[in-house]
Amino acid sequence: MGDKKFDVVVYGATGYTGKLVVDYMASNYGNAEDLRWAIAGRSEAKLKSVKDAFNLPESVEAIVVDSNDQDSVDIMVEQSKCVLTTVGPYQLYGSNILKACAEIGTDYVDLCGEPAWMYQMIQEYDEKAKDSGARIVFSCGFDSIPFDLGVYLVQKKAEANQGSPAKIVRGRVRAMNGEFSGGTAASLTATMASLKKKPELIKVLGNPFSLANGFQGPQQPNDSKPTFDEKLETWVSPFFMAPINTKNIHRSNALLNHAYGQDFCYNEMWIQGPGDSGKAAAEAIAGANPLADAPEPGEGPSKESRENGNYDVLFCADLDDGSVLSISVKGDMDPGYGSTSKMIAESALCLLRDCTELKGGIYTPAASMGEMLITRLETSAGLTFTEEN
Repeated sequence: MGDKKFDVVVYGATGYTGKLVVDYMASNYGNAEDLRWAIAGRSEAKLKSVKDAFNLPESVEAIVVDSNDQDSVDIMVEQSKCVLTTVGPYQLYGSNILKACAEIGTDYVDLCGEPAWMYQMIQEYDEKAKDSGARIVFSCGFDSIPFDLGVYLVQKKAEANQGSPAKIVRGRVRAMNGEFSGGTAASLTATMASLKKKPELIKVLGNPFSLANGFQGPQQPNDSKPTFDEKLETWVSPFFMAPINTKNIHRSNALLNHAYGQDFCYNEMWIQGPGDSGKAAAEAIAGANPLADAPEPGEGPSKESRENGNYDVLFCADLDDGSVLSISVKGDMDPGYGSTSKMIAESALCLLRDCTELKGGIYTPAASMGEMLITRLETSAGLTFTEEN
């Protein structure tokens, strides 16, 4: 891919999240002489306004692309080593771009949390990506990087501690402050609509192993109702992102040749606290719609709100001797926008600059970038990965 005009093209640069990615790239890599990047979107006028708003140099070109026009998509993809796309729902606007990347041999990163679409893309394009050399990585935002890499790292530490991975890892969200993405809500709406046309995809959504390349593991712990976590001595409630995160984590395990074991169990829940008040909170959260107040796609919180946001997720590996090994993953901005825009930008750069030995195929963040991405996120993106006593 050495003859490509651009290293990275940010597609969706005129949207809310796309602008945050552009801001991050301009602020952190705007003067990097060894990085050639461009912005892309449907409107030439809006692309120009983005260039003006962030004072982008002439070297950052603007490419007019309509995701529904395969020819314009192909022109963009052919010029780029990696396409970074923030334009969702991906089941509506992502298929042509992923197809072009898989066939042409261009790397690809997105923010997808749509398992039914991901399943379809894996079935259709994984072999083509392997043949072309394209490295395609889904879910490079809050879903599912902190969770995928959190499990990856705690299992590395479990292996070092006892010579084998933990059979059970529990993901526990301790804090999450910030608005949910409007794109997440739109993706859920699009998924529900797609199920009416293809009801067979219901099995994909209900199976935690549906992205694990045909592997079917053991019955997983129930994460669909409030429960008391005896080891943490706290009530926990269902976490609305668990259905996508668990699928990505089990796919990582499959892609890593079952480094977590073939009997690996994982569940992901939200800590609400001890006692009667914790139980009441867990029951209230379980009955609420977490996306009810999500903004419209293309909209989002203020800069102050993004910067005041944060998150903290604990990963507890239950070791064979009965002890618990824990690491936390924390982010310094709101999860759905501020932190997500930094994570996807660093994922694209990690693929390009650090993953020189990675072959083509459709991946998860942990299976493709692992510790190299952890290093980047800690160095540049405000995440911390910390072992706790």
